[in-house]
Amino acid sequence: MIVKSLELKDYRNYSNLNMLFSGGTNILYGENAQGKTNILEAIYLCGTTKSHRGSKDKEIVMFHEEEAHVRIVLEKNQIPHRIDLHLKKNKAKGVAIDGIPIKRQGELFGMLNLVFFSPEDLYIIKNGPGERRRFLDLELCQLDKIYLNYLTNYNKVLMQRNNLLKQISFNRNLLDTLYVWDDKLIEYGNKIIETRHEFIIKLNSLVGEIHKRLTGGKEELILQYEPSVKPQDFEGKLKKSLERDLSLKMTNVGPHRDDLSFLIDKIDIRKYGSQGQQRTAALSCKLAEIDLVKSVIKENPILLLDDVLSELDRQRQNHLLNSIGDIQTIITCTGLEEFINHRFEFNQIFHVVEGTVTCNNQL
Repeated sequence: MIVKSLELKDYRNYSNLNMLFSGGTNILYGENAQGKTNILEAIYLCGTTKSHRGSKDKEIVMFHEEEAHVRIVLEKNQIPHRIDLHLKKNKAKGVAIDGIPIKRQGELFGMLNLVFFSPEDLYIIKNGPGERRRFLDLELCQLDKIYLNYLTNYNKVLMQRNNLLKQISFNRNLLDTLYVWDDKLIEYGNKIIETRHEFIIKLNSLVGEIHKRLTGGKEELILQYEPSVKPQDFEGKLKKSLERDLSLKMTNVGPHRDDLSFLIDKIDIRKYGSQGQQRTAALSCKLAEIDLVKSVIKENPILLLDDVLSELDRQRQNHLLNSIGDIQTIITCTGLEEFINHRFEFNQIFHVVEGTVTCNNQL
């Protein structure tokens, strides 16, 4: 799987952009705030319909414009495809695959498999549980459309239940209608819990060996899924939490409260690990994520690295760069020194200055 070209119109700081990528390693270099990350964001948007920054469509459309367009041409299983996104400031985005509009944005998931790695990912372990759930959900949604359906429906039911909890505070007669949402919450929630559990088992089968190599065999990393509730206990705990839910006007039990722990020699490095241990574990997870996607889709994903090398020491930089192999990779950085010093092979170089991209392969 490779991205062959990207076109942007009125997207962030790009009025018009047309780029052709190599199937190998592509480097985007330039000073900060020039638009390098915007290119990675646009590619990620075409694979997931969402910005990795959490930005809304109206924030992505160029200032003083009402809409933006993104087009990607990719090759999957040696077959070319085109993805078009039409972003609007005040309406839902339009998405088309090979010129045919899709009704549900979830249909796009799995069309373009991506692994995105940014400096923020290095802090996934010490940040809050919401970041770790996001890590689980973003990868699972790309790999499993059924999971995407479960998650979408669960979030809709959760929102409806929370709204009803607020209404009940004004009208207790509505309490009898709560069980309808409880049944659906349990149905979709149990599927999410089971799928996340299976995902962590698969990830653990890969991450342990990767982490051993990164640490010279000194440490063993194990990921441990921490569900808010087990499937067999969901119904009972939801009933038990009713008074608390009514008091707080929100649902306090379910997979939206899940977490993920990272254990090294049985010690939880979320709380007791050094910054170096946390970063190495995060890197191990990303490298394992690449291998897992490969094994599921039987093809290489596309790797997006957003200024990650500057956050890693020499040993971890080397390990990451050596792990890229035959994966199409698009890397942003402020300078080329690291690549030149490491004599790292790259195929395409782009210089980004104030929303203008110049191909420069003579360096």
